[in-house]
Amino acid sequence: MLRYIGRRLWQMIPLLFGVSLGAFVFNQFLPGDPARLLAGPDATLEDVQAMRARLGLDRPWPVRYVIFVRGALVGDFGRSYRTREPVGPTISHYIQPTLVLSLASTVLAVVLGMGVGILQAVRRNSLGDYASTVGSVLGVSTPSFFLGLLLIYIFAVDLHWFPTGGTTAGLRSLILPAVTLGLGGAAAIARFTRSSLLEVLGEDFVRTARAKGVREPWVLAHHSLRNALIPVLTVVGLQFGFVLSGAIIVETVFTFPGLGWLLIQSISFRDYPVLTAEILLFALQFLLINLVVDLVYAALDPRVSYA
Repeated sequence: MLRYIGRRLWQMIPLLFGVSLGAFVFNQFLPGDPARLLAGPDATLEDVQAMRARLGLDRPWPVRYVIFVRGALVGDFGRSYRTREPVGPTISHYIQPTLVLSLASTVLAVVLGMGVGILQAVRRNSLGDYASTVGSVLGVSTPSFFLGLLLIYIFAVDLHWFPTGGTTAGLRSLILPAVTLGLGGAAAIARFTRSSLLEVLGEDFVRTARAKGVREPWVLAHHSLRNALIPVLTVVGLQFGFVLSGAIIVETVFTFPGLGWLLIQSISFRDYPVLTAEILLFALQFLLINLVVDLVYAALDPRVSYA
């Protein structure tokens, strides 16, 4: 297994190089000049050129990319154009709120989604099944920014149960953003859990267990769920990845000071070093999540080998 993990980590290196190059080239085509933005509206042409030289933007972009890669290899991603602080500590400062928000919304999505999906499969074609199916479709199709604004209006503005944004209220500040992020994921997980469990419940080994007189709860828990959860794991893993990157919109709606909020600020100020490092971080977390999902696959299903 260690060889498999080492090989997967080694394969990530060229992918991350490709992502860094793509992000760096993409930044060059963003409209706006960071030197002009930082110099101010009353700056002269000489002031802007001095700012460009200070930021290193007077060099060709391939030269700047080589400098970026050379620094990134030793953990130095440069300095933020906006704050002049090192990029690494800046991102570290904002990553903790995003991780807390992502974990809370993922736990909500998994518990709610799998619970509803199991009930839908067990009570197939019942009124509850139809009602939860409609709820799942609505959850998947509702944009997170609309759901966030709706929750703010109902629970913050009208009922005054939660703050409208920020983190000053502690745990209460986390609930509405986590629910906004988690409900969409819960709907998707519920749909996959239902279809996967229904397929497993129709397999021969389940019918055999029932014919032997095995009680239905044991058939469901021991024979069916373990097999049904394997494809659902892919959705859960991707959900956690999408939650981390999808937090951009929710953090903006709730003025939540995480990586999403930092990304929007970086785009607004054309803060290329922070923007490139964040894109790399999002790509890395997707690759690591896929690796963890593959390892859990093998733990749940002995037929899966570390090939």
